[in-house]
Amino acid sequence: MNISLQKSLIYLLLVCSVAGDAGGFDMLNPSRAVHDGESLISAGGTFELGFFSCKELGLESLSTTEFSGRYLGIWFRKIPIKTVVWVANRSTPISDSSGVLKVTDQGSLILQVGNGTGLVVWSSNSTATASKPVAQLLDSGNLVIRALMDGNWTSNFIWQSFDYPFDTLLTGMKLGRNRTSGFDRYLTSWNGDPSSGNFTLKADPTGYPQLVVRQGSEIKFSSGPWNGVRFSGTPYLNPNPYYQYEIVLNDEEMYYHYEVLDNTLVSRLTLSPNGLVQRFTWIERTQKWKGYLSSMTDNCDTYALCGAHGSCSIHESPECRCLEGFKPKFPEEWEKLDWSNGCVRRISLDCPTDEFVKYSGIRFPDSSQSWFNKTMNLEECKACCKRNCSCAAYSSLDIREGGTGCLLWFGDLVNIRELDLKGQDLFIRMSVAESAFFISRQRRKLFLRLGPVLAGLFLASGLTATATNKFSSENKLGQGGYGPVYKGVLKNGQEIAVKKLAANSRQGLDEFKNEVLYIAQLQHRNLVKLLGCYEELGLQLDWSKRFHIIDGIARGLLYLHQDSRLRIIHRDLKAGNILLDYEMNPKISDFGLAKNFGEDETEANTNRVVGTHGYISPEYATDGTFSMKSDVFSFGVLTLETVSGHRNRGFFHPEHCHNLSGHAWKLFTEGRSLELLSPAAGNLYDKVEVLRSITVGLLCVQRSPEDRPSMSKVVLMLESDIELPFPGEPGFFNERNSSEGSSSTHCPSTNNEHMVTLPYAR
Repeated sequence: MNISLQKSLIYLLLVCSVAGDAGGFDMLNPSRAVHDGESLISAGGTFELGFFSCKELGLESLSTTEFSGRYLGIWFRKIPIKTVVWVANRSTPISDSSGVLKVTDQGSLILQVGNGTGLVVWSSNSTATASKPVAQLLDSGNLVIRALMDGNWTSNFIWQSFDYPFDTLLTGMKLGRNRTSGFDRYLTSWNGDPSSGNFTLKADPTGYPQLVVRQGSEIKFSSGPWNGVRFSGTPYLNPNPYYQYEIVLNDEEMYYHYEVLDNTLVSRLTLSPNGLVQRFTWIERTQKWKGYLSSMTDNCDTYALCGAHGSCSIHESPECRCLEGFKPKFPEEWEKLDWSNGCVRRISLDCPTDEFVKYSGIRFPDSSQSWFNKTMNLEECKACCKRNCSCAAYSSLDIREGGTGCLLWFGDLVNIRELDLKGQDLFIRMSVAESAFFISRQRRKLFLRLGPVLAGLFLASGLTATATNKFSSENKLGQGGYGPVYKGVLKNGQEIAVKKLAANSRQGLDEFKNEVLYIAQLQHRNLVKLLGCYEELGLQLDWSKRFHIIDGIARGLLYLHQDSRLRIIHRDLKAGNILLDYEMNPKISDFGLAKNFGEDETEANTNRVVGTHGYISPEYATDGTFSMKSDVFSFGVLTLETVSGHRNRGFFHPEHCHNLSGHAWKLFTEGRSLELLSPAAGNLYDKVEVLRSITVGLLCVQRSPEDRPSMSKVVLMLESDIELPFPGEPGFFNERNSSEGSSSTHCPSTNNEHMVTLPYAR
């Protein structure tokens, strides 16, 4: 037998012997075709290639064609709901069942009508030729053309369907561009039937990579630039055990792709007919596709909704506002909710003396007009941006390993939105005059240490509320353009005026901050003096900040109890006596009730119990006995309040009459402690850290002082992984009489948290 004949027989034998399950073949050669009614099945039986109609997909009523056309496509074979992932002739359906798929001798795929004798309605148009070509459906869903050389299939494909995506991206597919040839792979939506719709999903080749959805030529959605871990606009996309994804960027290629890590998981990324990017996973139990994530989750995902230098917040109404240092370009249009023309600078730039101000917790601007460098550090990046007067902002390119690389923005900054989760830092160029008055949006706190006004962790300031008699109408002096003004008297007798921003003020926030900033800078006996100001923080504290505050308070209390020259018991540890600096570092304040203990003293008694309801320990409230364990009790209450965002005293739950400590203990005993965590802490939290903090808080509020840990043990428990004991029932488990029932009518709440003096006999 000659060599040529031997190779031909091997070729024929290989083609005919490679079969998928149920007897189906996964390969074609020039002598074997696929007719309508036949199919190719991948070797593992995962995918099938064949002919279908819209009626088979349940889409007949949506078809825009005049007939029930036939299409050649690929779908998941083992899923009962026929889910098509690729179509060959999406624009040229066949009117009958005479379609045939063939492989030519030159190595091209062709789809003909008339049982292979008529018009070619689709072709792979392969430019390369092959000796003894075959077409094979792989278990990845990729239809490929390869050649036989020396008895083996070549690893390089002459053509592959993965290079010509449909509306679906499968694992291993590339969404992006060959930077050398310009060849682009992108998704195109359906148009009711498989024909091409108006939406496309592309990896934007200009600037630094981002994914962009367009309707025609108009951008409808942008993911924000890639930061090494995720796209800036998708903070909920974190590394997970199910699949991994990345942007590949080198001299030859720029593309997005993902790989499924769990081979039992069936997942697909699609571009819907209405332009949504959606990921689905197949749930075997329900026999349905389940949506895992979706773009355009709210109005703020609309591309450039707030125009240039505007920022969108879905928690505000209206959603759009100008960035700090900017004002509406056309105020009248802005007032009518037309934000398309965006914002302009209040003060013009004066390059190169301009400074940069930091924003966090935002989706980064559109990066189509950007420049990047992978090797610069952040300081070099800043210097590079400052030297170039056209540079509008800069940031680290990659957030991994503390931040590396440099990303510069030029032109207008568009498509910014506020995020519930902390994002990376963006530094925006501003004039020196404007940057001097800038207060970072992510801090959301105007806290100027210019006087005795104390800003606490929670919504109301006990000091200003007391001074103004809870902002009573009798103390109201008048009404300004953006809120009321109240007369107040501090404890030292000093009279103050308290200006409060009205909740329904639309443009008042900018003017309010502007007034604060200028008054803070100007001091004269004939000008009003600013004592201080505060803004509500609770909604802005993610879990990392909350834990940082808990740990900081614990360390401060440990110093008072053990490490300072004097052994101090604070006796009034509460939220209102915890100050936060610009970096969210907690500062224990107000030592007016503190007591100094000698080295041999462990507890003391008093006839006059002072403190704040909700934080006082049981033994102190009932017997007047206080010790370091009294402070530990107060710290435990503070910890549970910080985790939950609720006060201990006045806490209400429709199912019971427990206070916050009792509620936390109830959840703990039922194995539901994570339900205590405030939704405002975000979705990015360390589960073990949260559970440990709750357990430590419960250990600290136990009824008996002897059962509570010392502050040195508290710090150790918070900062290590030592095993924690099981906490007992808290002191003051029920704030109200539980016999009254658990309905809301029987559990009135109170917001009273003022200083109290309770006389008790010893």
